[in-house]
Amino acid sequence: MNIEPRTPTSKNPPAQFAGDVWLDPIALPHEDDQRMIVSTVRFAPGARTAWHSHARGQYLRVTQGIGRFGTRDGQIIEVHPGETLYTPPGQEHWHAAAPGCFMEHIAMLENADDPADTTTWLEHITDNDYNGTAQA
Repeated sequence: MNIEPRTPTSKNPPAQFAGDVWLDPIALPHEDDQRMIVSTVRFAPGARTAWHSHARGQYLRVTQGIGRFGTRDGQIIEVHPGETLYTPPGQEHWHAAAPGCFMEHIAMLENADDPADTTTWLEHITDNDYNGTAQA
């Protein structure tokens, strides 16, 4: 057993995120048969992901602020500290901080058989998607 080395905080890329979003890895696979990925992700007010999906689904535990999560049918769910959101495999969605507040969540997911297929990134969400005024 060992204490994991500290990994520096990284800023997520603008191709996949709008606004300031930072990532701190907690757990990454060590062995070929391991799949678990866990990270703390911090969003500045109004910052958001692009549309995306995960091959094996994802759990998001909000630890601070208010999270806003959207689906292609136009549904927006607000998640508060202590609540966990589950997104099933293949469901296209986005996550964001609610307007006016920072949001932090712990992201938990498993790698796909090919780790490059774990997350499929798509286009950026619009302001209408974020505000819940997009036409579904």
